Amino acid sequence: MSAQRVDNREMKEKNPWQTPVTIIITVIGVIAIVALVTVAVLQNRPLPQKYKYGIVLDAGSSHTALYIYEWPAEKDNNTGRVEQTHSCKVKGPGISSYAHDPLKAGESLRVCMQEAEQRVPGKRHQETPLYLGATAGMRLLNIENSSASDEVLKAVESALQKFPFSYQGARILSGQEEGAFGWVTVNYLDDRLTQGLDTTGALDLGGASTQISFVSEKFDGSESPSNSVTFRLYGNDYNLYTHSFLCYGKDQALRMTLAQQTQSGQASILDPCFNTGYTVMKNYSVLYDSPCVSDRKPQNAPATFNQTGKGNFTECQEVVKSVFNFTHCKYSQCSFNGVFQPLLQGPFGAFSAYYFVMNFLNLTDTSIPLKAVEDKLNSFCSTPWNQIKQQHPDVKVKYLAEYCFSGTYILTLLTEGYKFDQTSYSNIKFIKKIKGSDAGWTLGYMLNLTNMIPAEAPDSPPLPHAGYVSIVTIMAVLLFILFIVSLRPLWPRCSKQPQIV
Repeated sequence: MSAQRVDNREMKEKNPWQTPVTIIITVIGVIAIVALVTVAVLQNRPLPQKYKYGIVLDAGSSHTALYIYEWPAEKDNNTGRVEQTHSCKVKGPGISSYAHDPLKAGESLRVCMQEAEQRVPGKRHQETPLYLGATAGMRLLNIENSSASDEVLKAVESALQKFPFSYQGARILSGQEEGAFGWVTVNYLDDRLTQGLDTTGALDLGGASTQISFVSEKFDGSESPSNSVTFRLYGNDYNLYTHSFLCYGKDQALRMTLAQQTQSGQASILDPCFNTGYTVMKNYSVLYDSPCVSDRKPQNAPATFNQTGKGNFTECQEVVKSVFNFTHCKYSQCSFNGVFQPLLQGPFGAFSAYYFVMNFLNLTDTSIPLKAVEDKLNSFCSTPWNQIKQQHPDVKVKYLAEYCFSGTYILTLLTEGYKFDQTSYSNIKFIKKIKGSDAGWTLGYMLNLTNMIPAEAPDSPPLPHAGYVSIVTIMAVLLFILFIVSLRPLWPRCSKQPQIV
């Protein structure tokens, strides 16, 4: 029995896990391993991305829209990578329509601005820039009554300053800016700027103006400097041809075609640009209250006139052509109205009213021959008005009635005005959105403005790189020492080995 106790005691002495030193070493080792893993995880975890925000209000001739953009706080080649996160269409007409009651122009923006408050994180409100850009509607109002346009802008400014954003101003954009920023939008969304690819031209059609912008290798700006804009984006320089035609948006163009048909001040007209069976009474004063046609108002005209549809595409196209001047050109080549335009080059993106009209008419496929496009328009225009209404019961009558004119006008503007032929026409792509962002000037405007917003430093890891390496090294050495020490019971016990005599 005593021999068994001696053996058990010897086994306990030989078992390293039973000694206090070994337990302490084991605990320290486990703590070191946990600490090492924790430091490694914290140091290498993905850093939360910081974002900045910007708000742009597009105050067009027919309506106003609000767009919210966000981009990483760390800029990419001095140009922020901007994406649209939200849009809000303001109820009611464009702000230029409130010339006689400017306060309502500001009030109309309230609902969309409240949406912006909810969409932009509260901690970013104070640093989020807020811009309003007014386009052709306000350009026309400024021509007609500059004091009224000033009052509208003041009312808008007063309303926007009540919100917790960094208000940067409300101003009227020039036609050149509108066209150029639309070009930036199309090419940015298509990743052509970041990759330095050949660019896409931009075709924008609004209610009161239309813009064409593209890069031409043969255009250096010398022949027509006013049509030249230079951008530097993502380390590349772009020399852009751009022109904006005021009064050639589809709404004002319709006024001009009606003015052409009512020059004699008659009491009724038979309009080929509206479907057969369509009839409406219009007011001469309302028709001619735009600067685009005000100087053409016939004398001694009655108060109203009846507009009756005839539904003839060919005759409609002749009426549309009458609002263009193709005879005068002092340059080597022109589009229309004596405006210089270099030869068309590359693909084009057509947006805004271009898209909405052609999409309704099922004419967004530009691979079909131009003759087939004309045939489709001819078929639509000749369809009786009652049948048109039955086929599209959900479309507002005002818009539905104008599609024959709008489609004819777009085709005429592109082919007769800008000189697209069958080959170049097939290079047009009608677009509404690209990668979730609306095509238009606002994103390009915001993208350009990010160059003036200082970039933030990215969030840094918890430890500097040198400190992280030092800690990992120390812990690794400590674990190695602990491992060696834990093998202590296995070390040769020279003192206990029997000596040979």
